[in-house]
Amino acid sequence: MGVTALAGVTGPAQSAAAAPRAITGTKIRNLTGPAETGRFAAPWTDLGIPVRCPDGTLLHVCGDTFDGDGVGGPDWRSPVGLRSSGSDLDGGLVIDGSVGGEHAVGLVPEGHEGGTTAIPSDVFTIGDTMYMHLMRGVIYQTHHSDFWRSTDNGETWEYLCQWPGDALGGQFQQKTYAVADDGWCYVLSTVFNRDTVSGLLLHRVRHEQVGDPAAYEPWGHDGDWAWGNPPTTVTGARRWGEICLRAMGGRYAFTYLHHQPDEISIRAQIFDLPTSDLFRTPEQTLILPTVPGSEDGNRVANPYGGWVYPGAAFDNFHIAVSQWYDDQNYRVMQYRIDGLEV
Repeated sequence: MGVTALAGVTGPAQSAAAAPRAITGTKIRNLTGPAETGRFAAPWTDLGIPVRCPDGTLLHVCGDTFDGDGVGGPDWRSPVGLRSSGSDLDGGLVIDGSVGGEHAVGLVPEGHEGGTTAIPSDVFTIGDTMYMHLMRGVIYQTHHSDFWRSTDNGETWEYLCQWPGDALGGQFQQKTYAVADDGWCYVLSTVFNRDTVSGLLLHRVRHEQVGDPAAYEPWGHDGDWAWGNPPTTVTGARRWGEICLRAMGGRYAFTYLHHQPDEISIRAQIFDLPTSDLFRTPEQTLILPTVPGSEDGNRVANPYGGWVYPGAAFDNFHIAVSQWYDDQNYRVMQYRIDGLEV
């Protein structure tokens, strides 16, 4: 199946106008680092996609993880799982365990031969089962993406399926899933390469069929918008970083790294339906870039990530933000965002 481009959409110039309402942010804490997660042999890690486990604990699924004195040190693993037994977003959220106990282990087999890795793009729970989507290959050269499930709160993972890296022109490499109450998961996807302009594609799949690639139904424009049409970008093409789609509060929250030459920021769009018009939905900037030593409020040096925390609300909006600007500053942080227009 090919990818159809919407007429007149050529790049980031068509993205929605930023909302005028002022947004502020507060760093709650560093979640990872030598002091926070060094005792789990994971002092250096990123991403930290937060997911509620069936037992009520919170798991942060992290990307490239190292021990030793800095990024690139020994014991390279990806992905790893770091646990929070508490889930109080307003002050009690700390990492106090890991999958593997005292030594965080890789969640799936990945030997890093030739520089390959396994980067998580999303983790979510349906009922008593957790699902994890990984992008495999040398970073930004995705050979394939694969899909895993766990029925023991993320302790062990079972392989389900995979998609080739060139599927839909590469725009099915990075996926994020909103688990809706209507029995569907709504899936947004892009190319996984910040230097490549990509559309944003939308699919849906029944909860019970998420592990079946043939069950993913595209949304597209072919004279009119409809499910089953060839997939069409649902907003202006751009260079995407990490993406996160969540069903919450009867609406949908989409957060993403806006990775453009003039600005690297984390943004959000809030809308009523998974098929809402994102061309016209205001973009709201959650995290602004700055230089090391000048961080304050919602200004972060070299930010990325931006996954929404389980339990967050539009008036108590928390996201996991990553940072990396040298081998001693590579971490996951928790931020509270205030002032969202909903």
